[in-house]
Amino acid sequence: MVKKTDIIIVGGGVVGSSIAFNLLQDGYEGSITIFEKDKIYEFASTPRSAGGLRQLFTTAVNIQLSRYGLQKYKTFPEDMAVNGEKAEIDFKQRGYLFLAKNENMEQLQQQLQLQQKYGVPAELLAKEELQSVIPELVIDDLQGGLYCSEDGYLDPYSVMQGYVRKTKQLGGAYVYEEVEEILTERGKATGVRLKSGEEYHAPIVINCAGPWAPELSEKIGLPLPIVPLKRQIIQFDVAEPLENYLPLTIDPSGVYFRHEGNALITGFSEKIKPGIDFRWNRSFFEEQLWPILAERIPNFERAKINRGWAGIYSHNTKDQNAIIGKHPQLDGYYMACGFSGHGMQQAPGVGKGLSELIRKGRYETLDLSPLRFERFARNDLVIEGAVV
Repeated sequence: MVKKTDIIIVGGGVVGSSIAFNLLQDGYEGSITIFEKDKIYEFASTPRSAGGLRQLFTTAVNIQLSRYGLQKYKTFPEDMAVNGEKAEIDFKQRGYLFLAKNENMEQLQQQLQLQQKYGVPAELLAKEELQSVIPELVIDDLQGGLYCSEDGYLDPYSVMQGYVRKTKQLGGAYVYEEVEEILTERGKATGVRLKSGEEYHAPIVINCAGPWAPELSEKIGLPLPIVPLKRQIIQFDVAEPLENYLPLTIDPSGVYFRHEGNALITGFSEKIKPGIDFRWNRSFFEEQLWPILAERIPNFERAKINRGWAGIYSHNTKDQNAIIGKHPQLDGYYMACGFSGHGMQQAPGVGKGLSELIRKGRYETLDLSPLRFERFARNDLVIEGAVV
């Protein structure tokens, strides 16, 4: 049995749902079918992320994507309201703070100039100024930090559900089945075949399958430079509360931490073999995170783990940045994958960009062409210096 639709989106997480929402909101009149294999999003990457939103990037396209996303998330509850019910996302603009030792300060100065060029109110803080943000911070080995008070963090699951509910209200159809294969014929994408054997045909197929995106593309002979990498997050309490709520803070070691309600969460981009693995380990906190946390903030010395979880980064092995747009070797095949941990914060801009590209054949609001697939063959990589 074959069903027909106008656009197929594989992956109903925050990126796929943002694309569907933007298309419908922008006036696309065709039918859109979104396929999501995990109906309760138990293992989806979006709700397992740290929920950070920052403009402190080192490349123009990433800064502009996050700046656009920031504005959209500020009005998200009202914009995504369904039947008068706001889509609350618990967005806390408590800032982002990159702590720096001597060798990092010159890099931060260069980043600051680019960020300010695009209107980001970033500040380079001197060593002593850091304690105005985090009074308990141990600064002996630090030289300063890069701070943006406008940035912050939100609840990624609520963002995703906000997009899903609004997309459904606008007419998007969610099918909770797993896509087995993208169908092609004579150099064109023609639809998808589900695990059940059922086929849906469409002239446009968008691969937003996150960690599973490369496997789908590989099956049609179009490999993507993406591998799945496990990332663990640990939630903990401390015996002595901090004076202020924290910005999302990145230690020079790469360990990050922030508040989650009155508790705290922390993580680190550990070097591990690629693969899908949702297990988390207390030893990860005890051996790799806690020693660094306790040295940086004395309050963290007496810490108690509440819980933990693991999510999967869609890690772009070439330049750790998203792959957005048409595939040059297959007509009608679009990609929005390889976000390397930035999908939630870039989803609003990516959704808008692909809506324009599909409807009008060009980007207008944001130029996402630096993230095109062709950059790999041309070695025109987008090297991001601030990957957490």
